[in-house]
Amino acid sequence: MEFSDNTMSVLRNFSDINQNILVKEGNILKTISEARNVLSTAELDDSFPKDFGVYDLSEFIGVLGLVDEPNLSFEEDYMIINDSTGRTKIKYFYSSLDTLTTPDKDIIMPSSEVKFKLESVVLDKLKRAASTLGHSEVSITDSNGAIKLSVIDSQNSTSNTFSIDTVGEYSDNAKFNFILNISNLKIIPDDYEVEISSKLISHFINPRMNVKYWIALEKSSTFGE
Repeated sequence: MEFSDNTMSVLRNFSDINQNILVKEGNILKTISEARNVLSTAELDDSFPKDFGVYDLSEFIGVLGLVDEPNLSFEEDYMIINDSTGRTKIKYFYSSLDTLTTPDKDIIMPSSEVKFKLESVVLDKLKRAASTLGHSEVSITDSNGAIKLSVIDSQNSTSNTFSIDTVGEYSDNAKFNFILNISNLKIIPDDYEVEISSKLISHFINPRMNVKYWIALEKSSTFGE
């Protein structure tokens, strides 16, 4: 088995969310953060032949990088990773499942009151602004029929801010201020369809790569009509 570029991109991204992972037989990969406030699922180009656990996903990705064009074969307790020539071989043992943090169940997304598209260029600007200003939060607010995305420090009303408007959908009378912690925005750089529920859960959907994220919002978020 050889991993596609899509699968490698997902594995790298999932290593940012949680260092360990339970890989299930098939082509659906799931992960959840240690704090259980970020959950993601991906439909991969590749299909795994069996269940196995990886305790250190960054290490596993690094191991794959030790060989050219890695080819994986799956044994009972370990996998064999060969290079294209067959001269290099790595024996990599699976992790015990009781050492892994895994999703207990799928999330059923509540009804969403706010929807908008998040372009990759806007996502990049928000992250760069947060780094430059030293802020850790993004606010999502109503703005005369549009949606305003702002990098803020909610604990300091006189702090510098960065804002950008985007097109979205919400009811005419809706007033909201949803707060998202930048550290939880561990998504693959790309375009997303975003849905937000007043139950303080957001849903980021990437149709191109078939990846979805459910990210908890901060308790300081507000919504009213």
